[in-house]
Amino acid sequence: MPIVQTENLTKVYNPETVPVHALRNVSITIDTGEFTSIVGPSGSGKTTLLNMIGGLDKPTSGTVLVDGVNVTRLKDRQLINFRLKNIGFVFQHFNLIPVFTARENVSFIMLLQKKDKKEMRQRTDELLEAVGLGSLKDARPREMSGGQQQRVAVARALASRPRFILADEPTASLDTRAAMNLLDIMLRMNHEEQVTFIFSTHDQRVIDRARRVITMVDGIVEADEHRK
Repeated sequence: MPIVQTENLTKVYNPETVPVHALRNVSITIDTGEFTSIVGPSGSGKTTLLNMIGGLDKPTSGTVLVDGVNVTRLKDRQLINFRLKNIGFVFQHFNLIPVFTARENVSFIMLLQKKDKKEMRQRTDELLEAVGLGSLKDARPREMSGGQQQRVAVARALASRPRFILADEPTASLDTRAAMNLLDIMLRMNHEEQVTFIFSTHDQRVIDRARRVITMVDGIVEADEHRK
């Protein structure tokens, strides 16, 4: 069942001065439960595509459908609410709130969603246990390693039970052991909870674990490989 569809997606930066064609008529479909990597050299358009899917940027032309909703037509407030309920984000630099504990960082999205306090605490503790950080619930980011902070970021992304998770270079700043641990966690969540993961990455460790690899060059999809 399609969860993301892009149709003739085009993005041109600086159209009136020095045009930069970041995306050129990109049409892809991603189904529920996929574990997909979007790969390519710097400037290929992979991060731009991820930002379009997540509603963090608007296309010059074309559409993005998320669960059948045309997110390119949503007004700013509608888009914020839609992202809050449907999309989880994991970034390269973690983006944790420094003064918050691990538990507070994970529960923050649910707080914005005005979830019941008991439900928030239970979900937060379950996720921190699932990512192997049950003993660090009260630790702040500065007290954790990079790998531990990124696992908190994954738990936070999962907290609101999103339709899918967008991960932009999530392993780029991690050593091999931390990266593989993180990928194991995400693969387990993908299998056990059918969470859809879409990565933008140049990390071969992520590419090797993906079950689908979309290769971009100069803003177009050059190859689309499905693996068993």
